[in-house]
Amino acid sequence: MTSTGDGAGDPAACIRVGLIGYGFSGKTFHAPLIASVAGLDLRAICSRDAGKVGADFPDMVVHRDPQTLVDCDDIDLVVIATPNETHAPLARAAMAAGKHVVIDKPFTLDLHEARDLLARAQRHNLLLSVFHNRRWDSDFLTICAAIEDGVVGEVTHFESHFDRFRPEVRDRWRENSGPGSGVWYDLGPHLVDQALRLFGLPDTVQASLAIQRAGAVTDDWAHVILSYAERRVILHATMLAAGGFDRFIVHGRAGSMTKRCADRQEQQLLGGMRPGDTGWGEDPDPLVVHDAGGTWERPATAGDQRRYYQGIAAALTGTGANPVQPIEALVVMAIVEAAIDSARTGATVTPPLSDRERAETIASLSPRLA
Repeated sequence: MTSTGDGAGDPAACIRVGLIGYGFSGKTFHAPLIASVAGLDLRAICSRDAGKVGADFPDMVVHRDPQTLVDCDDIDLVVIATPNETHAPLARAAMAAGKHVVIDKPFTLDLHEARDLLARAQRHNLLLSVFHNRRWDSDFLTICAAIEDGVVGEVTHFESHFDRFRPEVRDRWRENSGPGSGVWYDLGPHLVDQALRLFGLPDTVQASLAIQRAGAVTDDWAHVILSYAERRVILHATMLAAGGFDRFIVHGRAGSMTKRCADRQEQQLLGGMRPGDTGWGEDPDPLVVHDAGGTWERPATAGDQRRYYQGIAAALTGTGANPVQPIEALVVMAIVEAAIDSARTGATVTPPLSDRERAETIASLSPRLA
């Protein structure tokens, strides 16, 4: 695997990238995506397992201490793919060293940390972005295009599911008790970000979280309802759904549609495919539509998560916008936090945003659906 991007031009023009964390997210997503994008040069990785890094990038510089990577003069952009509780402190350290920052989701543990990082990035005039890569999944792009084209008319009911069958609790930080663990912190930010892209800021949030598996110590079931006047958006995640599930269910005034299978890019990466290889992001599972004319199918749109890092490269070279604006990441955390408060109290919660944050959110999100 190379680390200079497809067709990268003058090496001096490349954004020099340091990746902190080479666990599941860093190894599976960030490193191969960064390495595939022209204009990005993956220079160093921070990991306690140099052999694991070397197996994929034989000539890679490996640091054991995140601070030594952050302090490197030949790093422009620091990508943070570490346990959730370390996101904010590592981002603060990187920005203090004058580095641009990409953080894996969730942005932070809470809204307070998110606000602090936004203020620091603005104060130091640094790019700050969050890796909401699921915006470029085939299933979501397919649903977005169908809604924009009015396939089912005005949407009244929208369901988005990350339902999996993993009945055995694994010994990993995401499933251990601790800050930022549990299925809602793990998958909720993806579900929330996609809903915000389609419908904008909800009026209220109502949620229920549960621990259902034997031996589990943090939530492994989440059901969240976002209300937009009379429209309802349901976000659901569970680890006890066997036999398959519909990724999206949409009802509208002119019909209904379902997208059965999820995007395949994660499976392609785990199987050894490199981003951009033949078949990358292709989705053979069609959108199924039911309307007054009967039942028909619409081909799926191909996904391509490289577009996130292509956007980062463009933003840092002045040729495009940050693909995930900091205010968009902050409002995701506001919804995540509102859902946790709702689940704890049983109350319906209004997203805890200031008037200024609400105005910035409305301006930035430009929902696809009024």
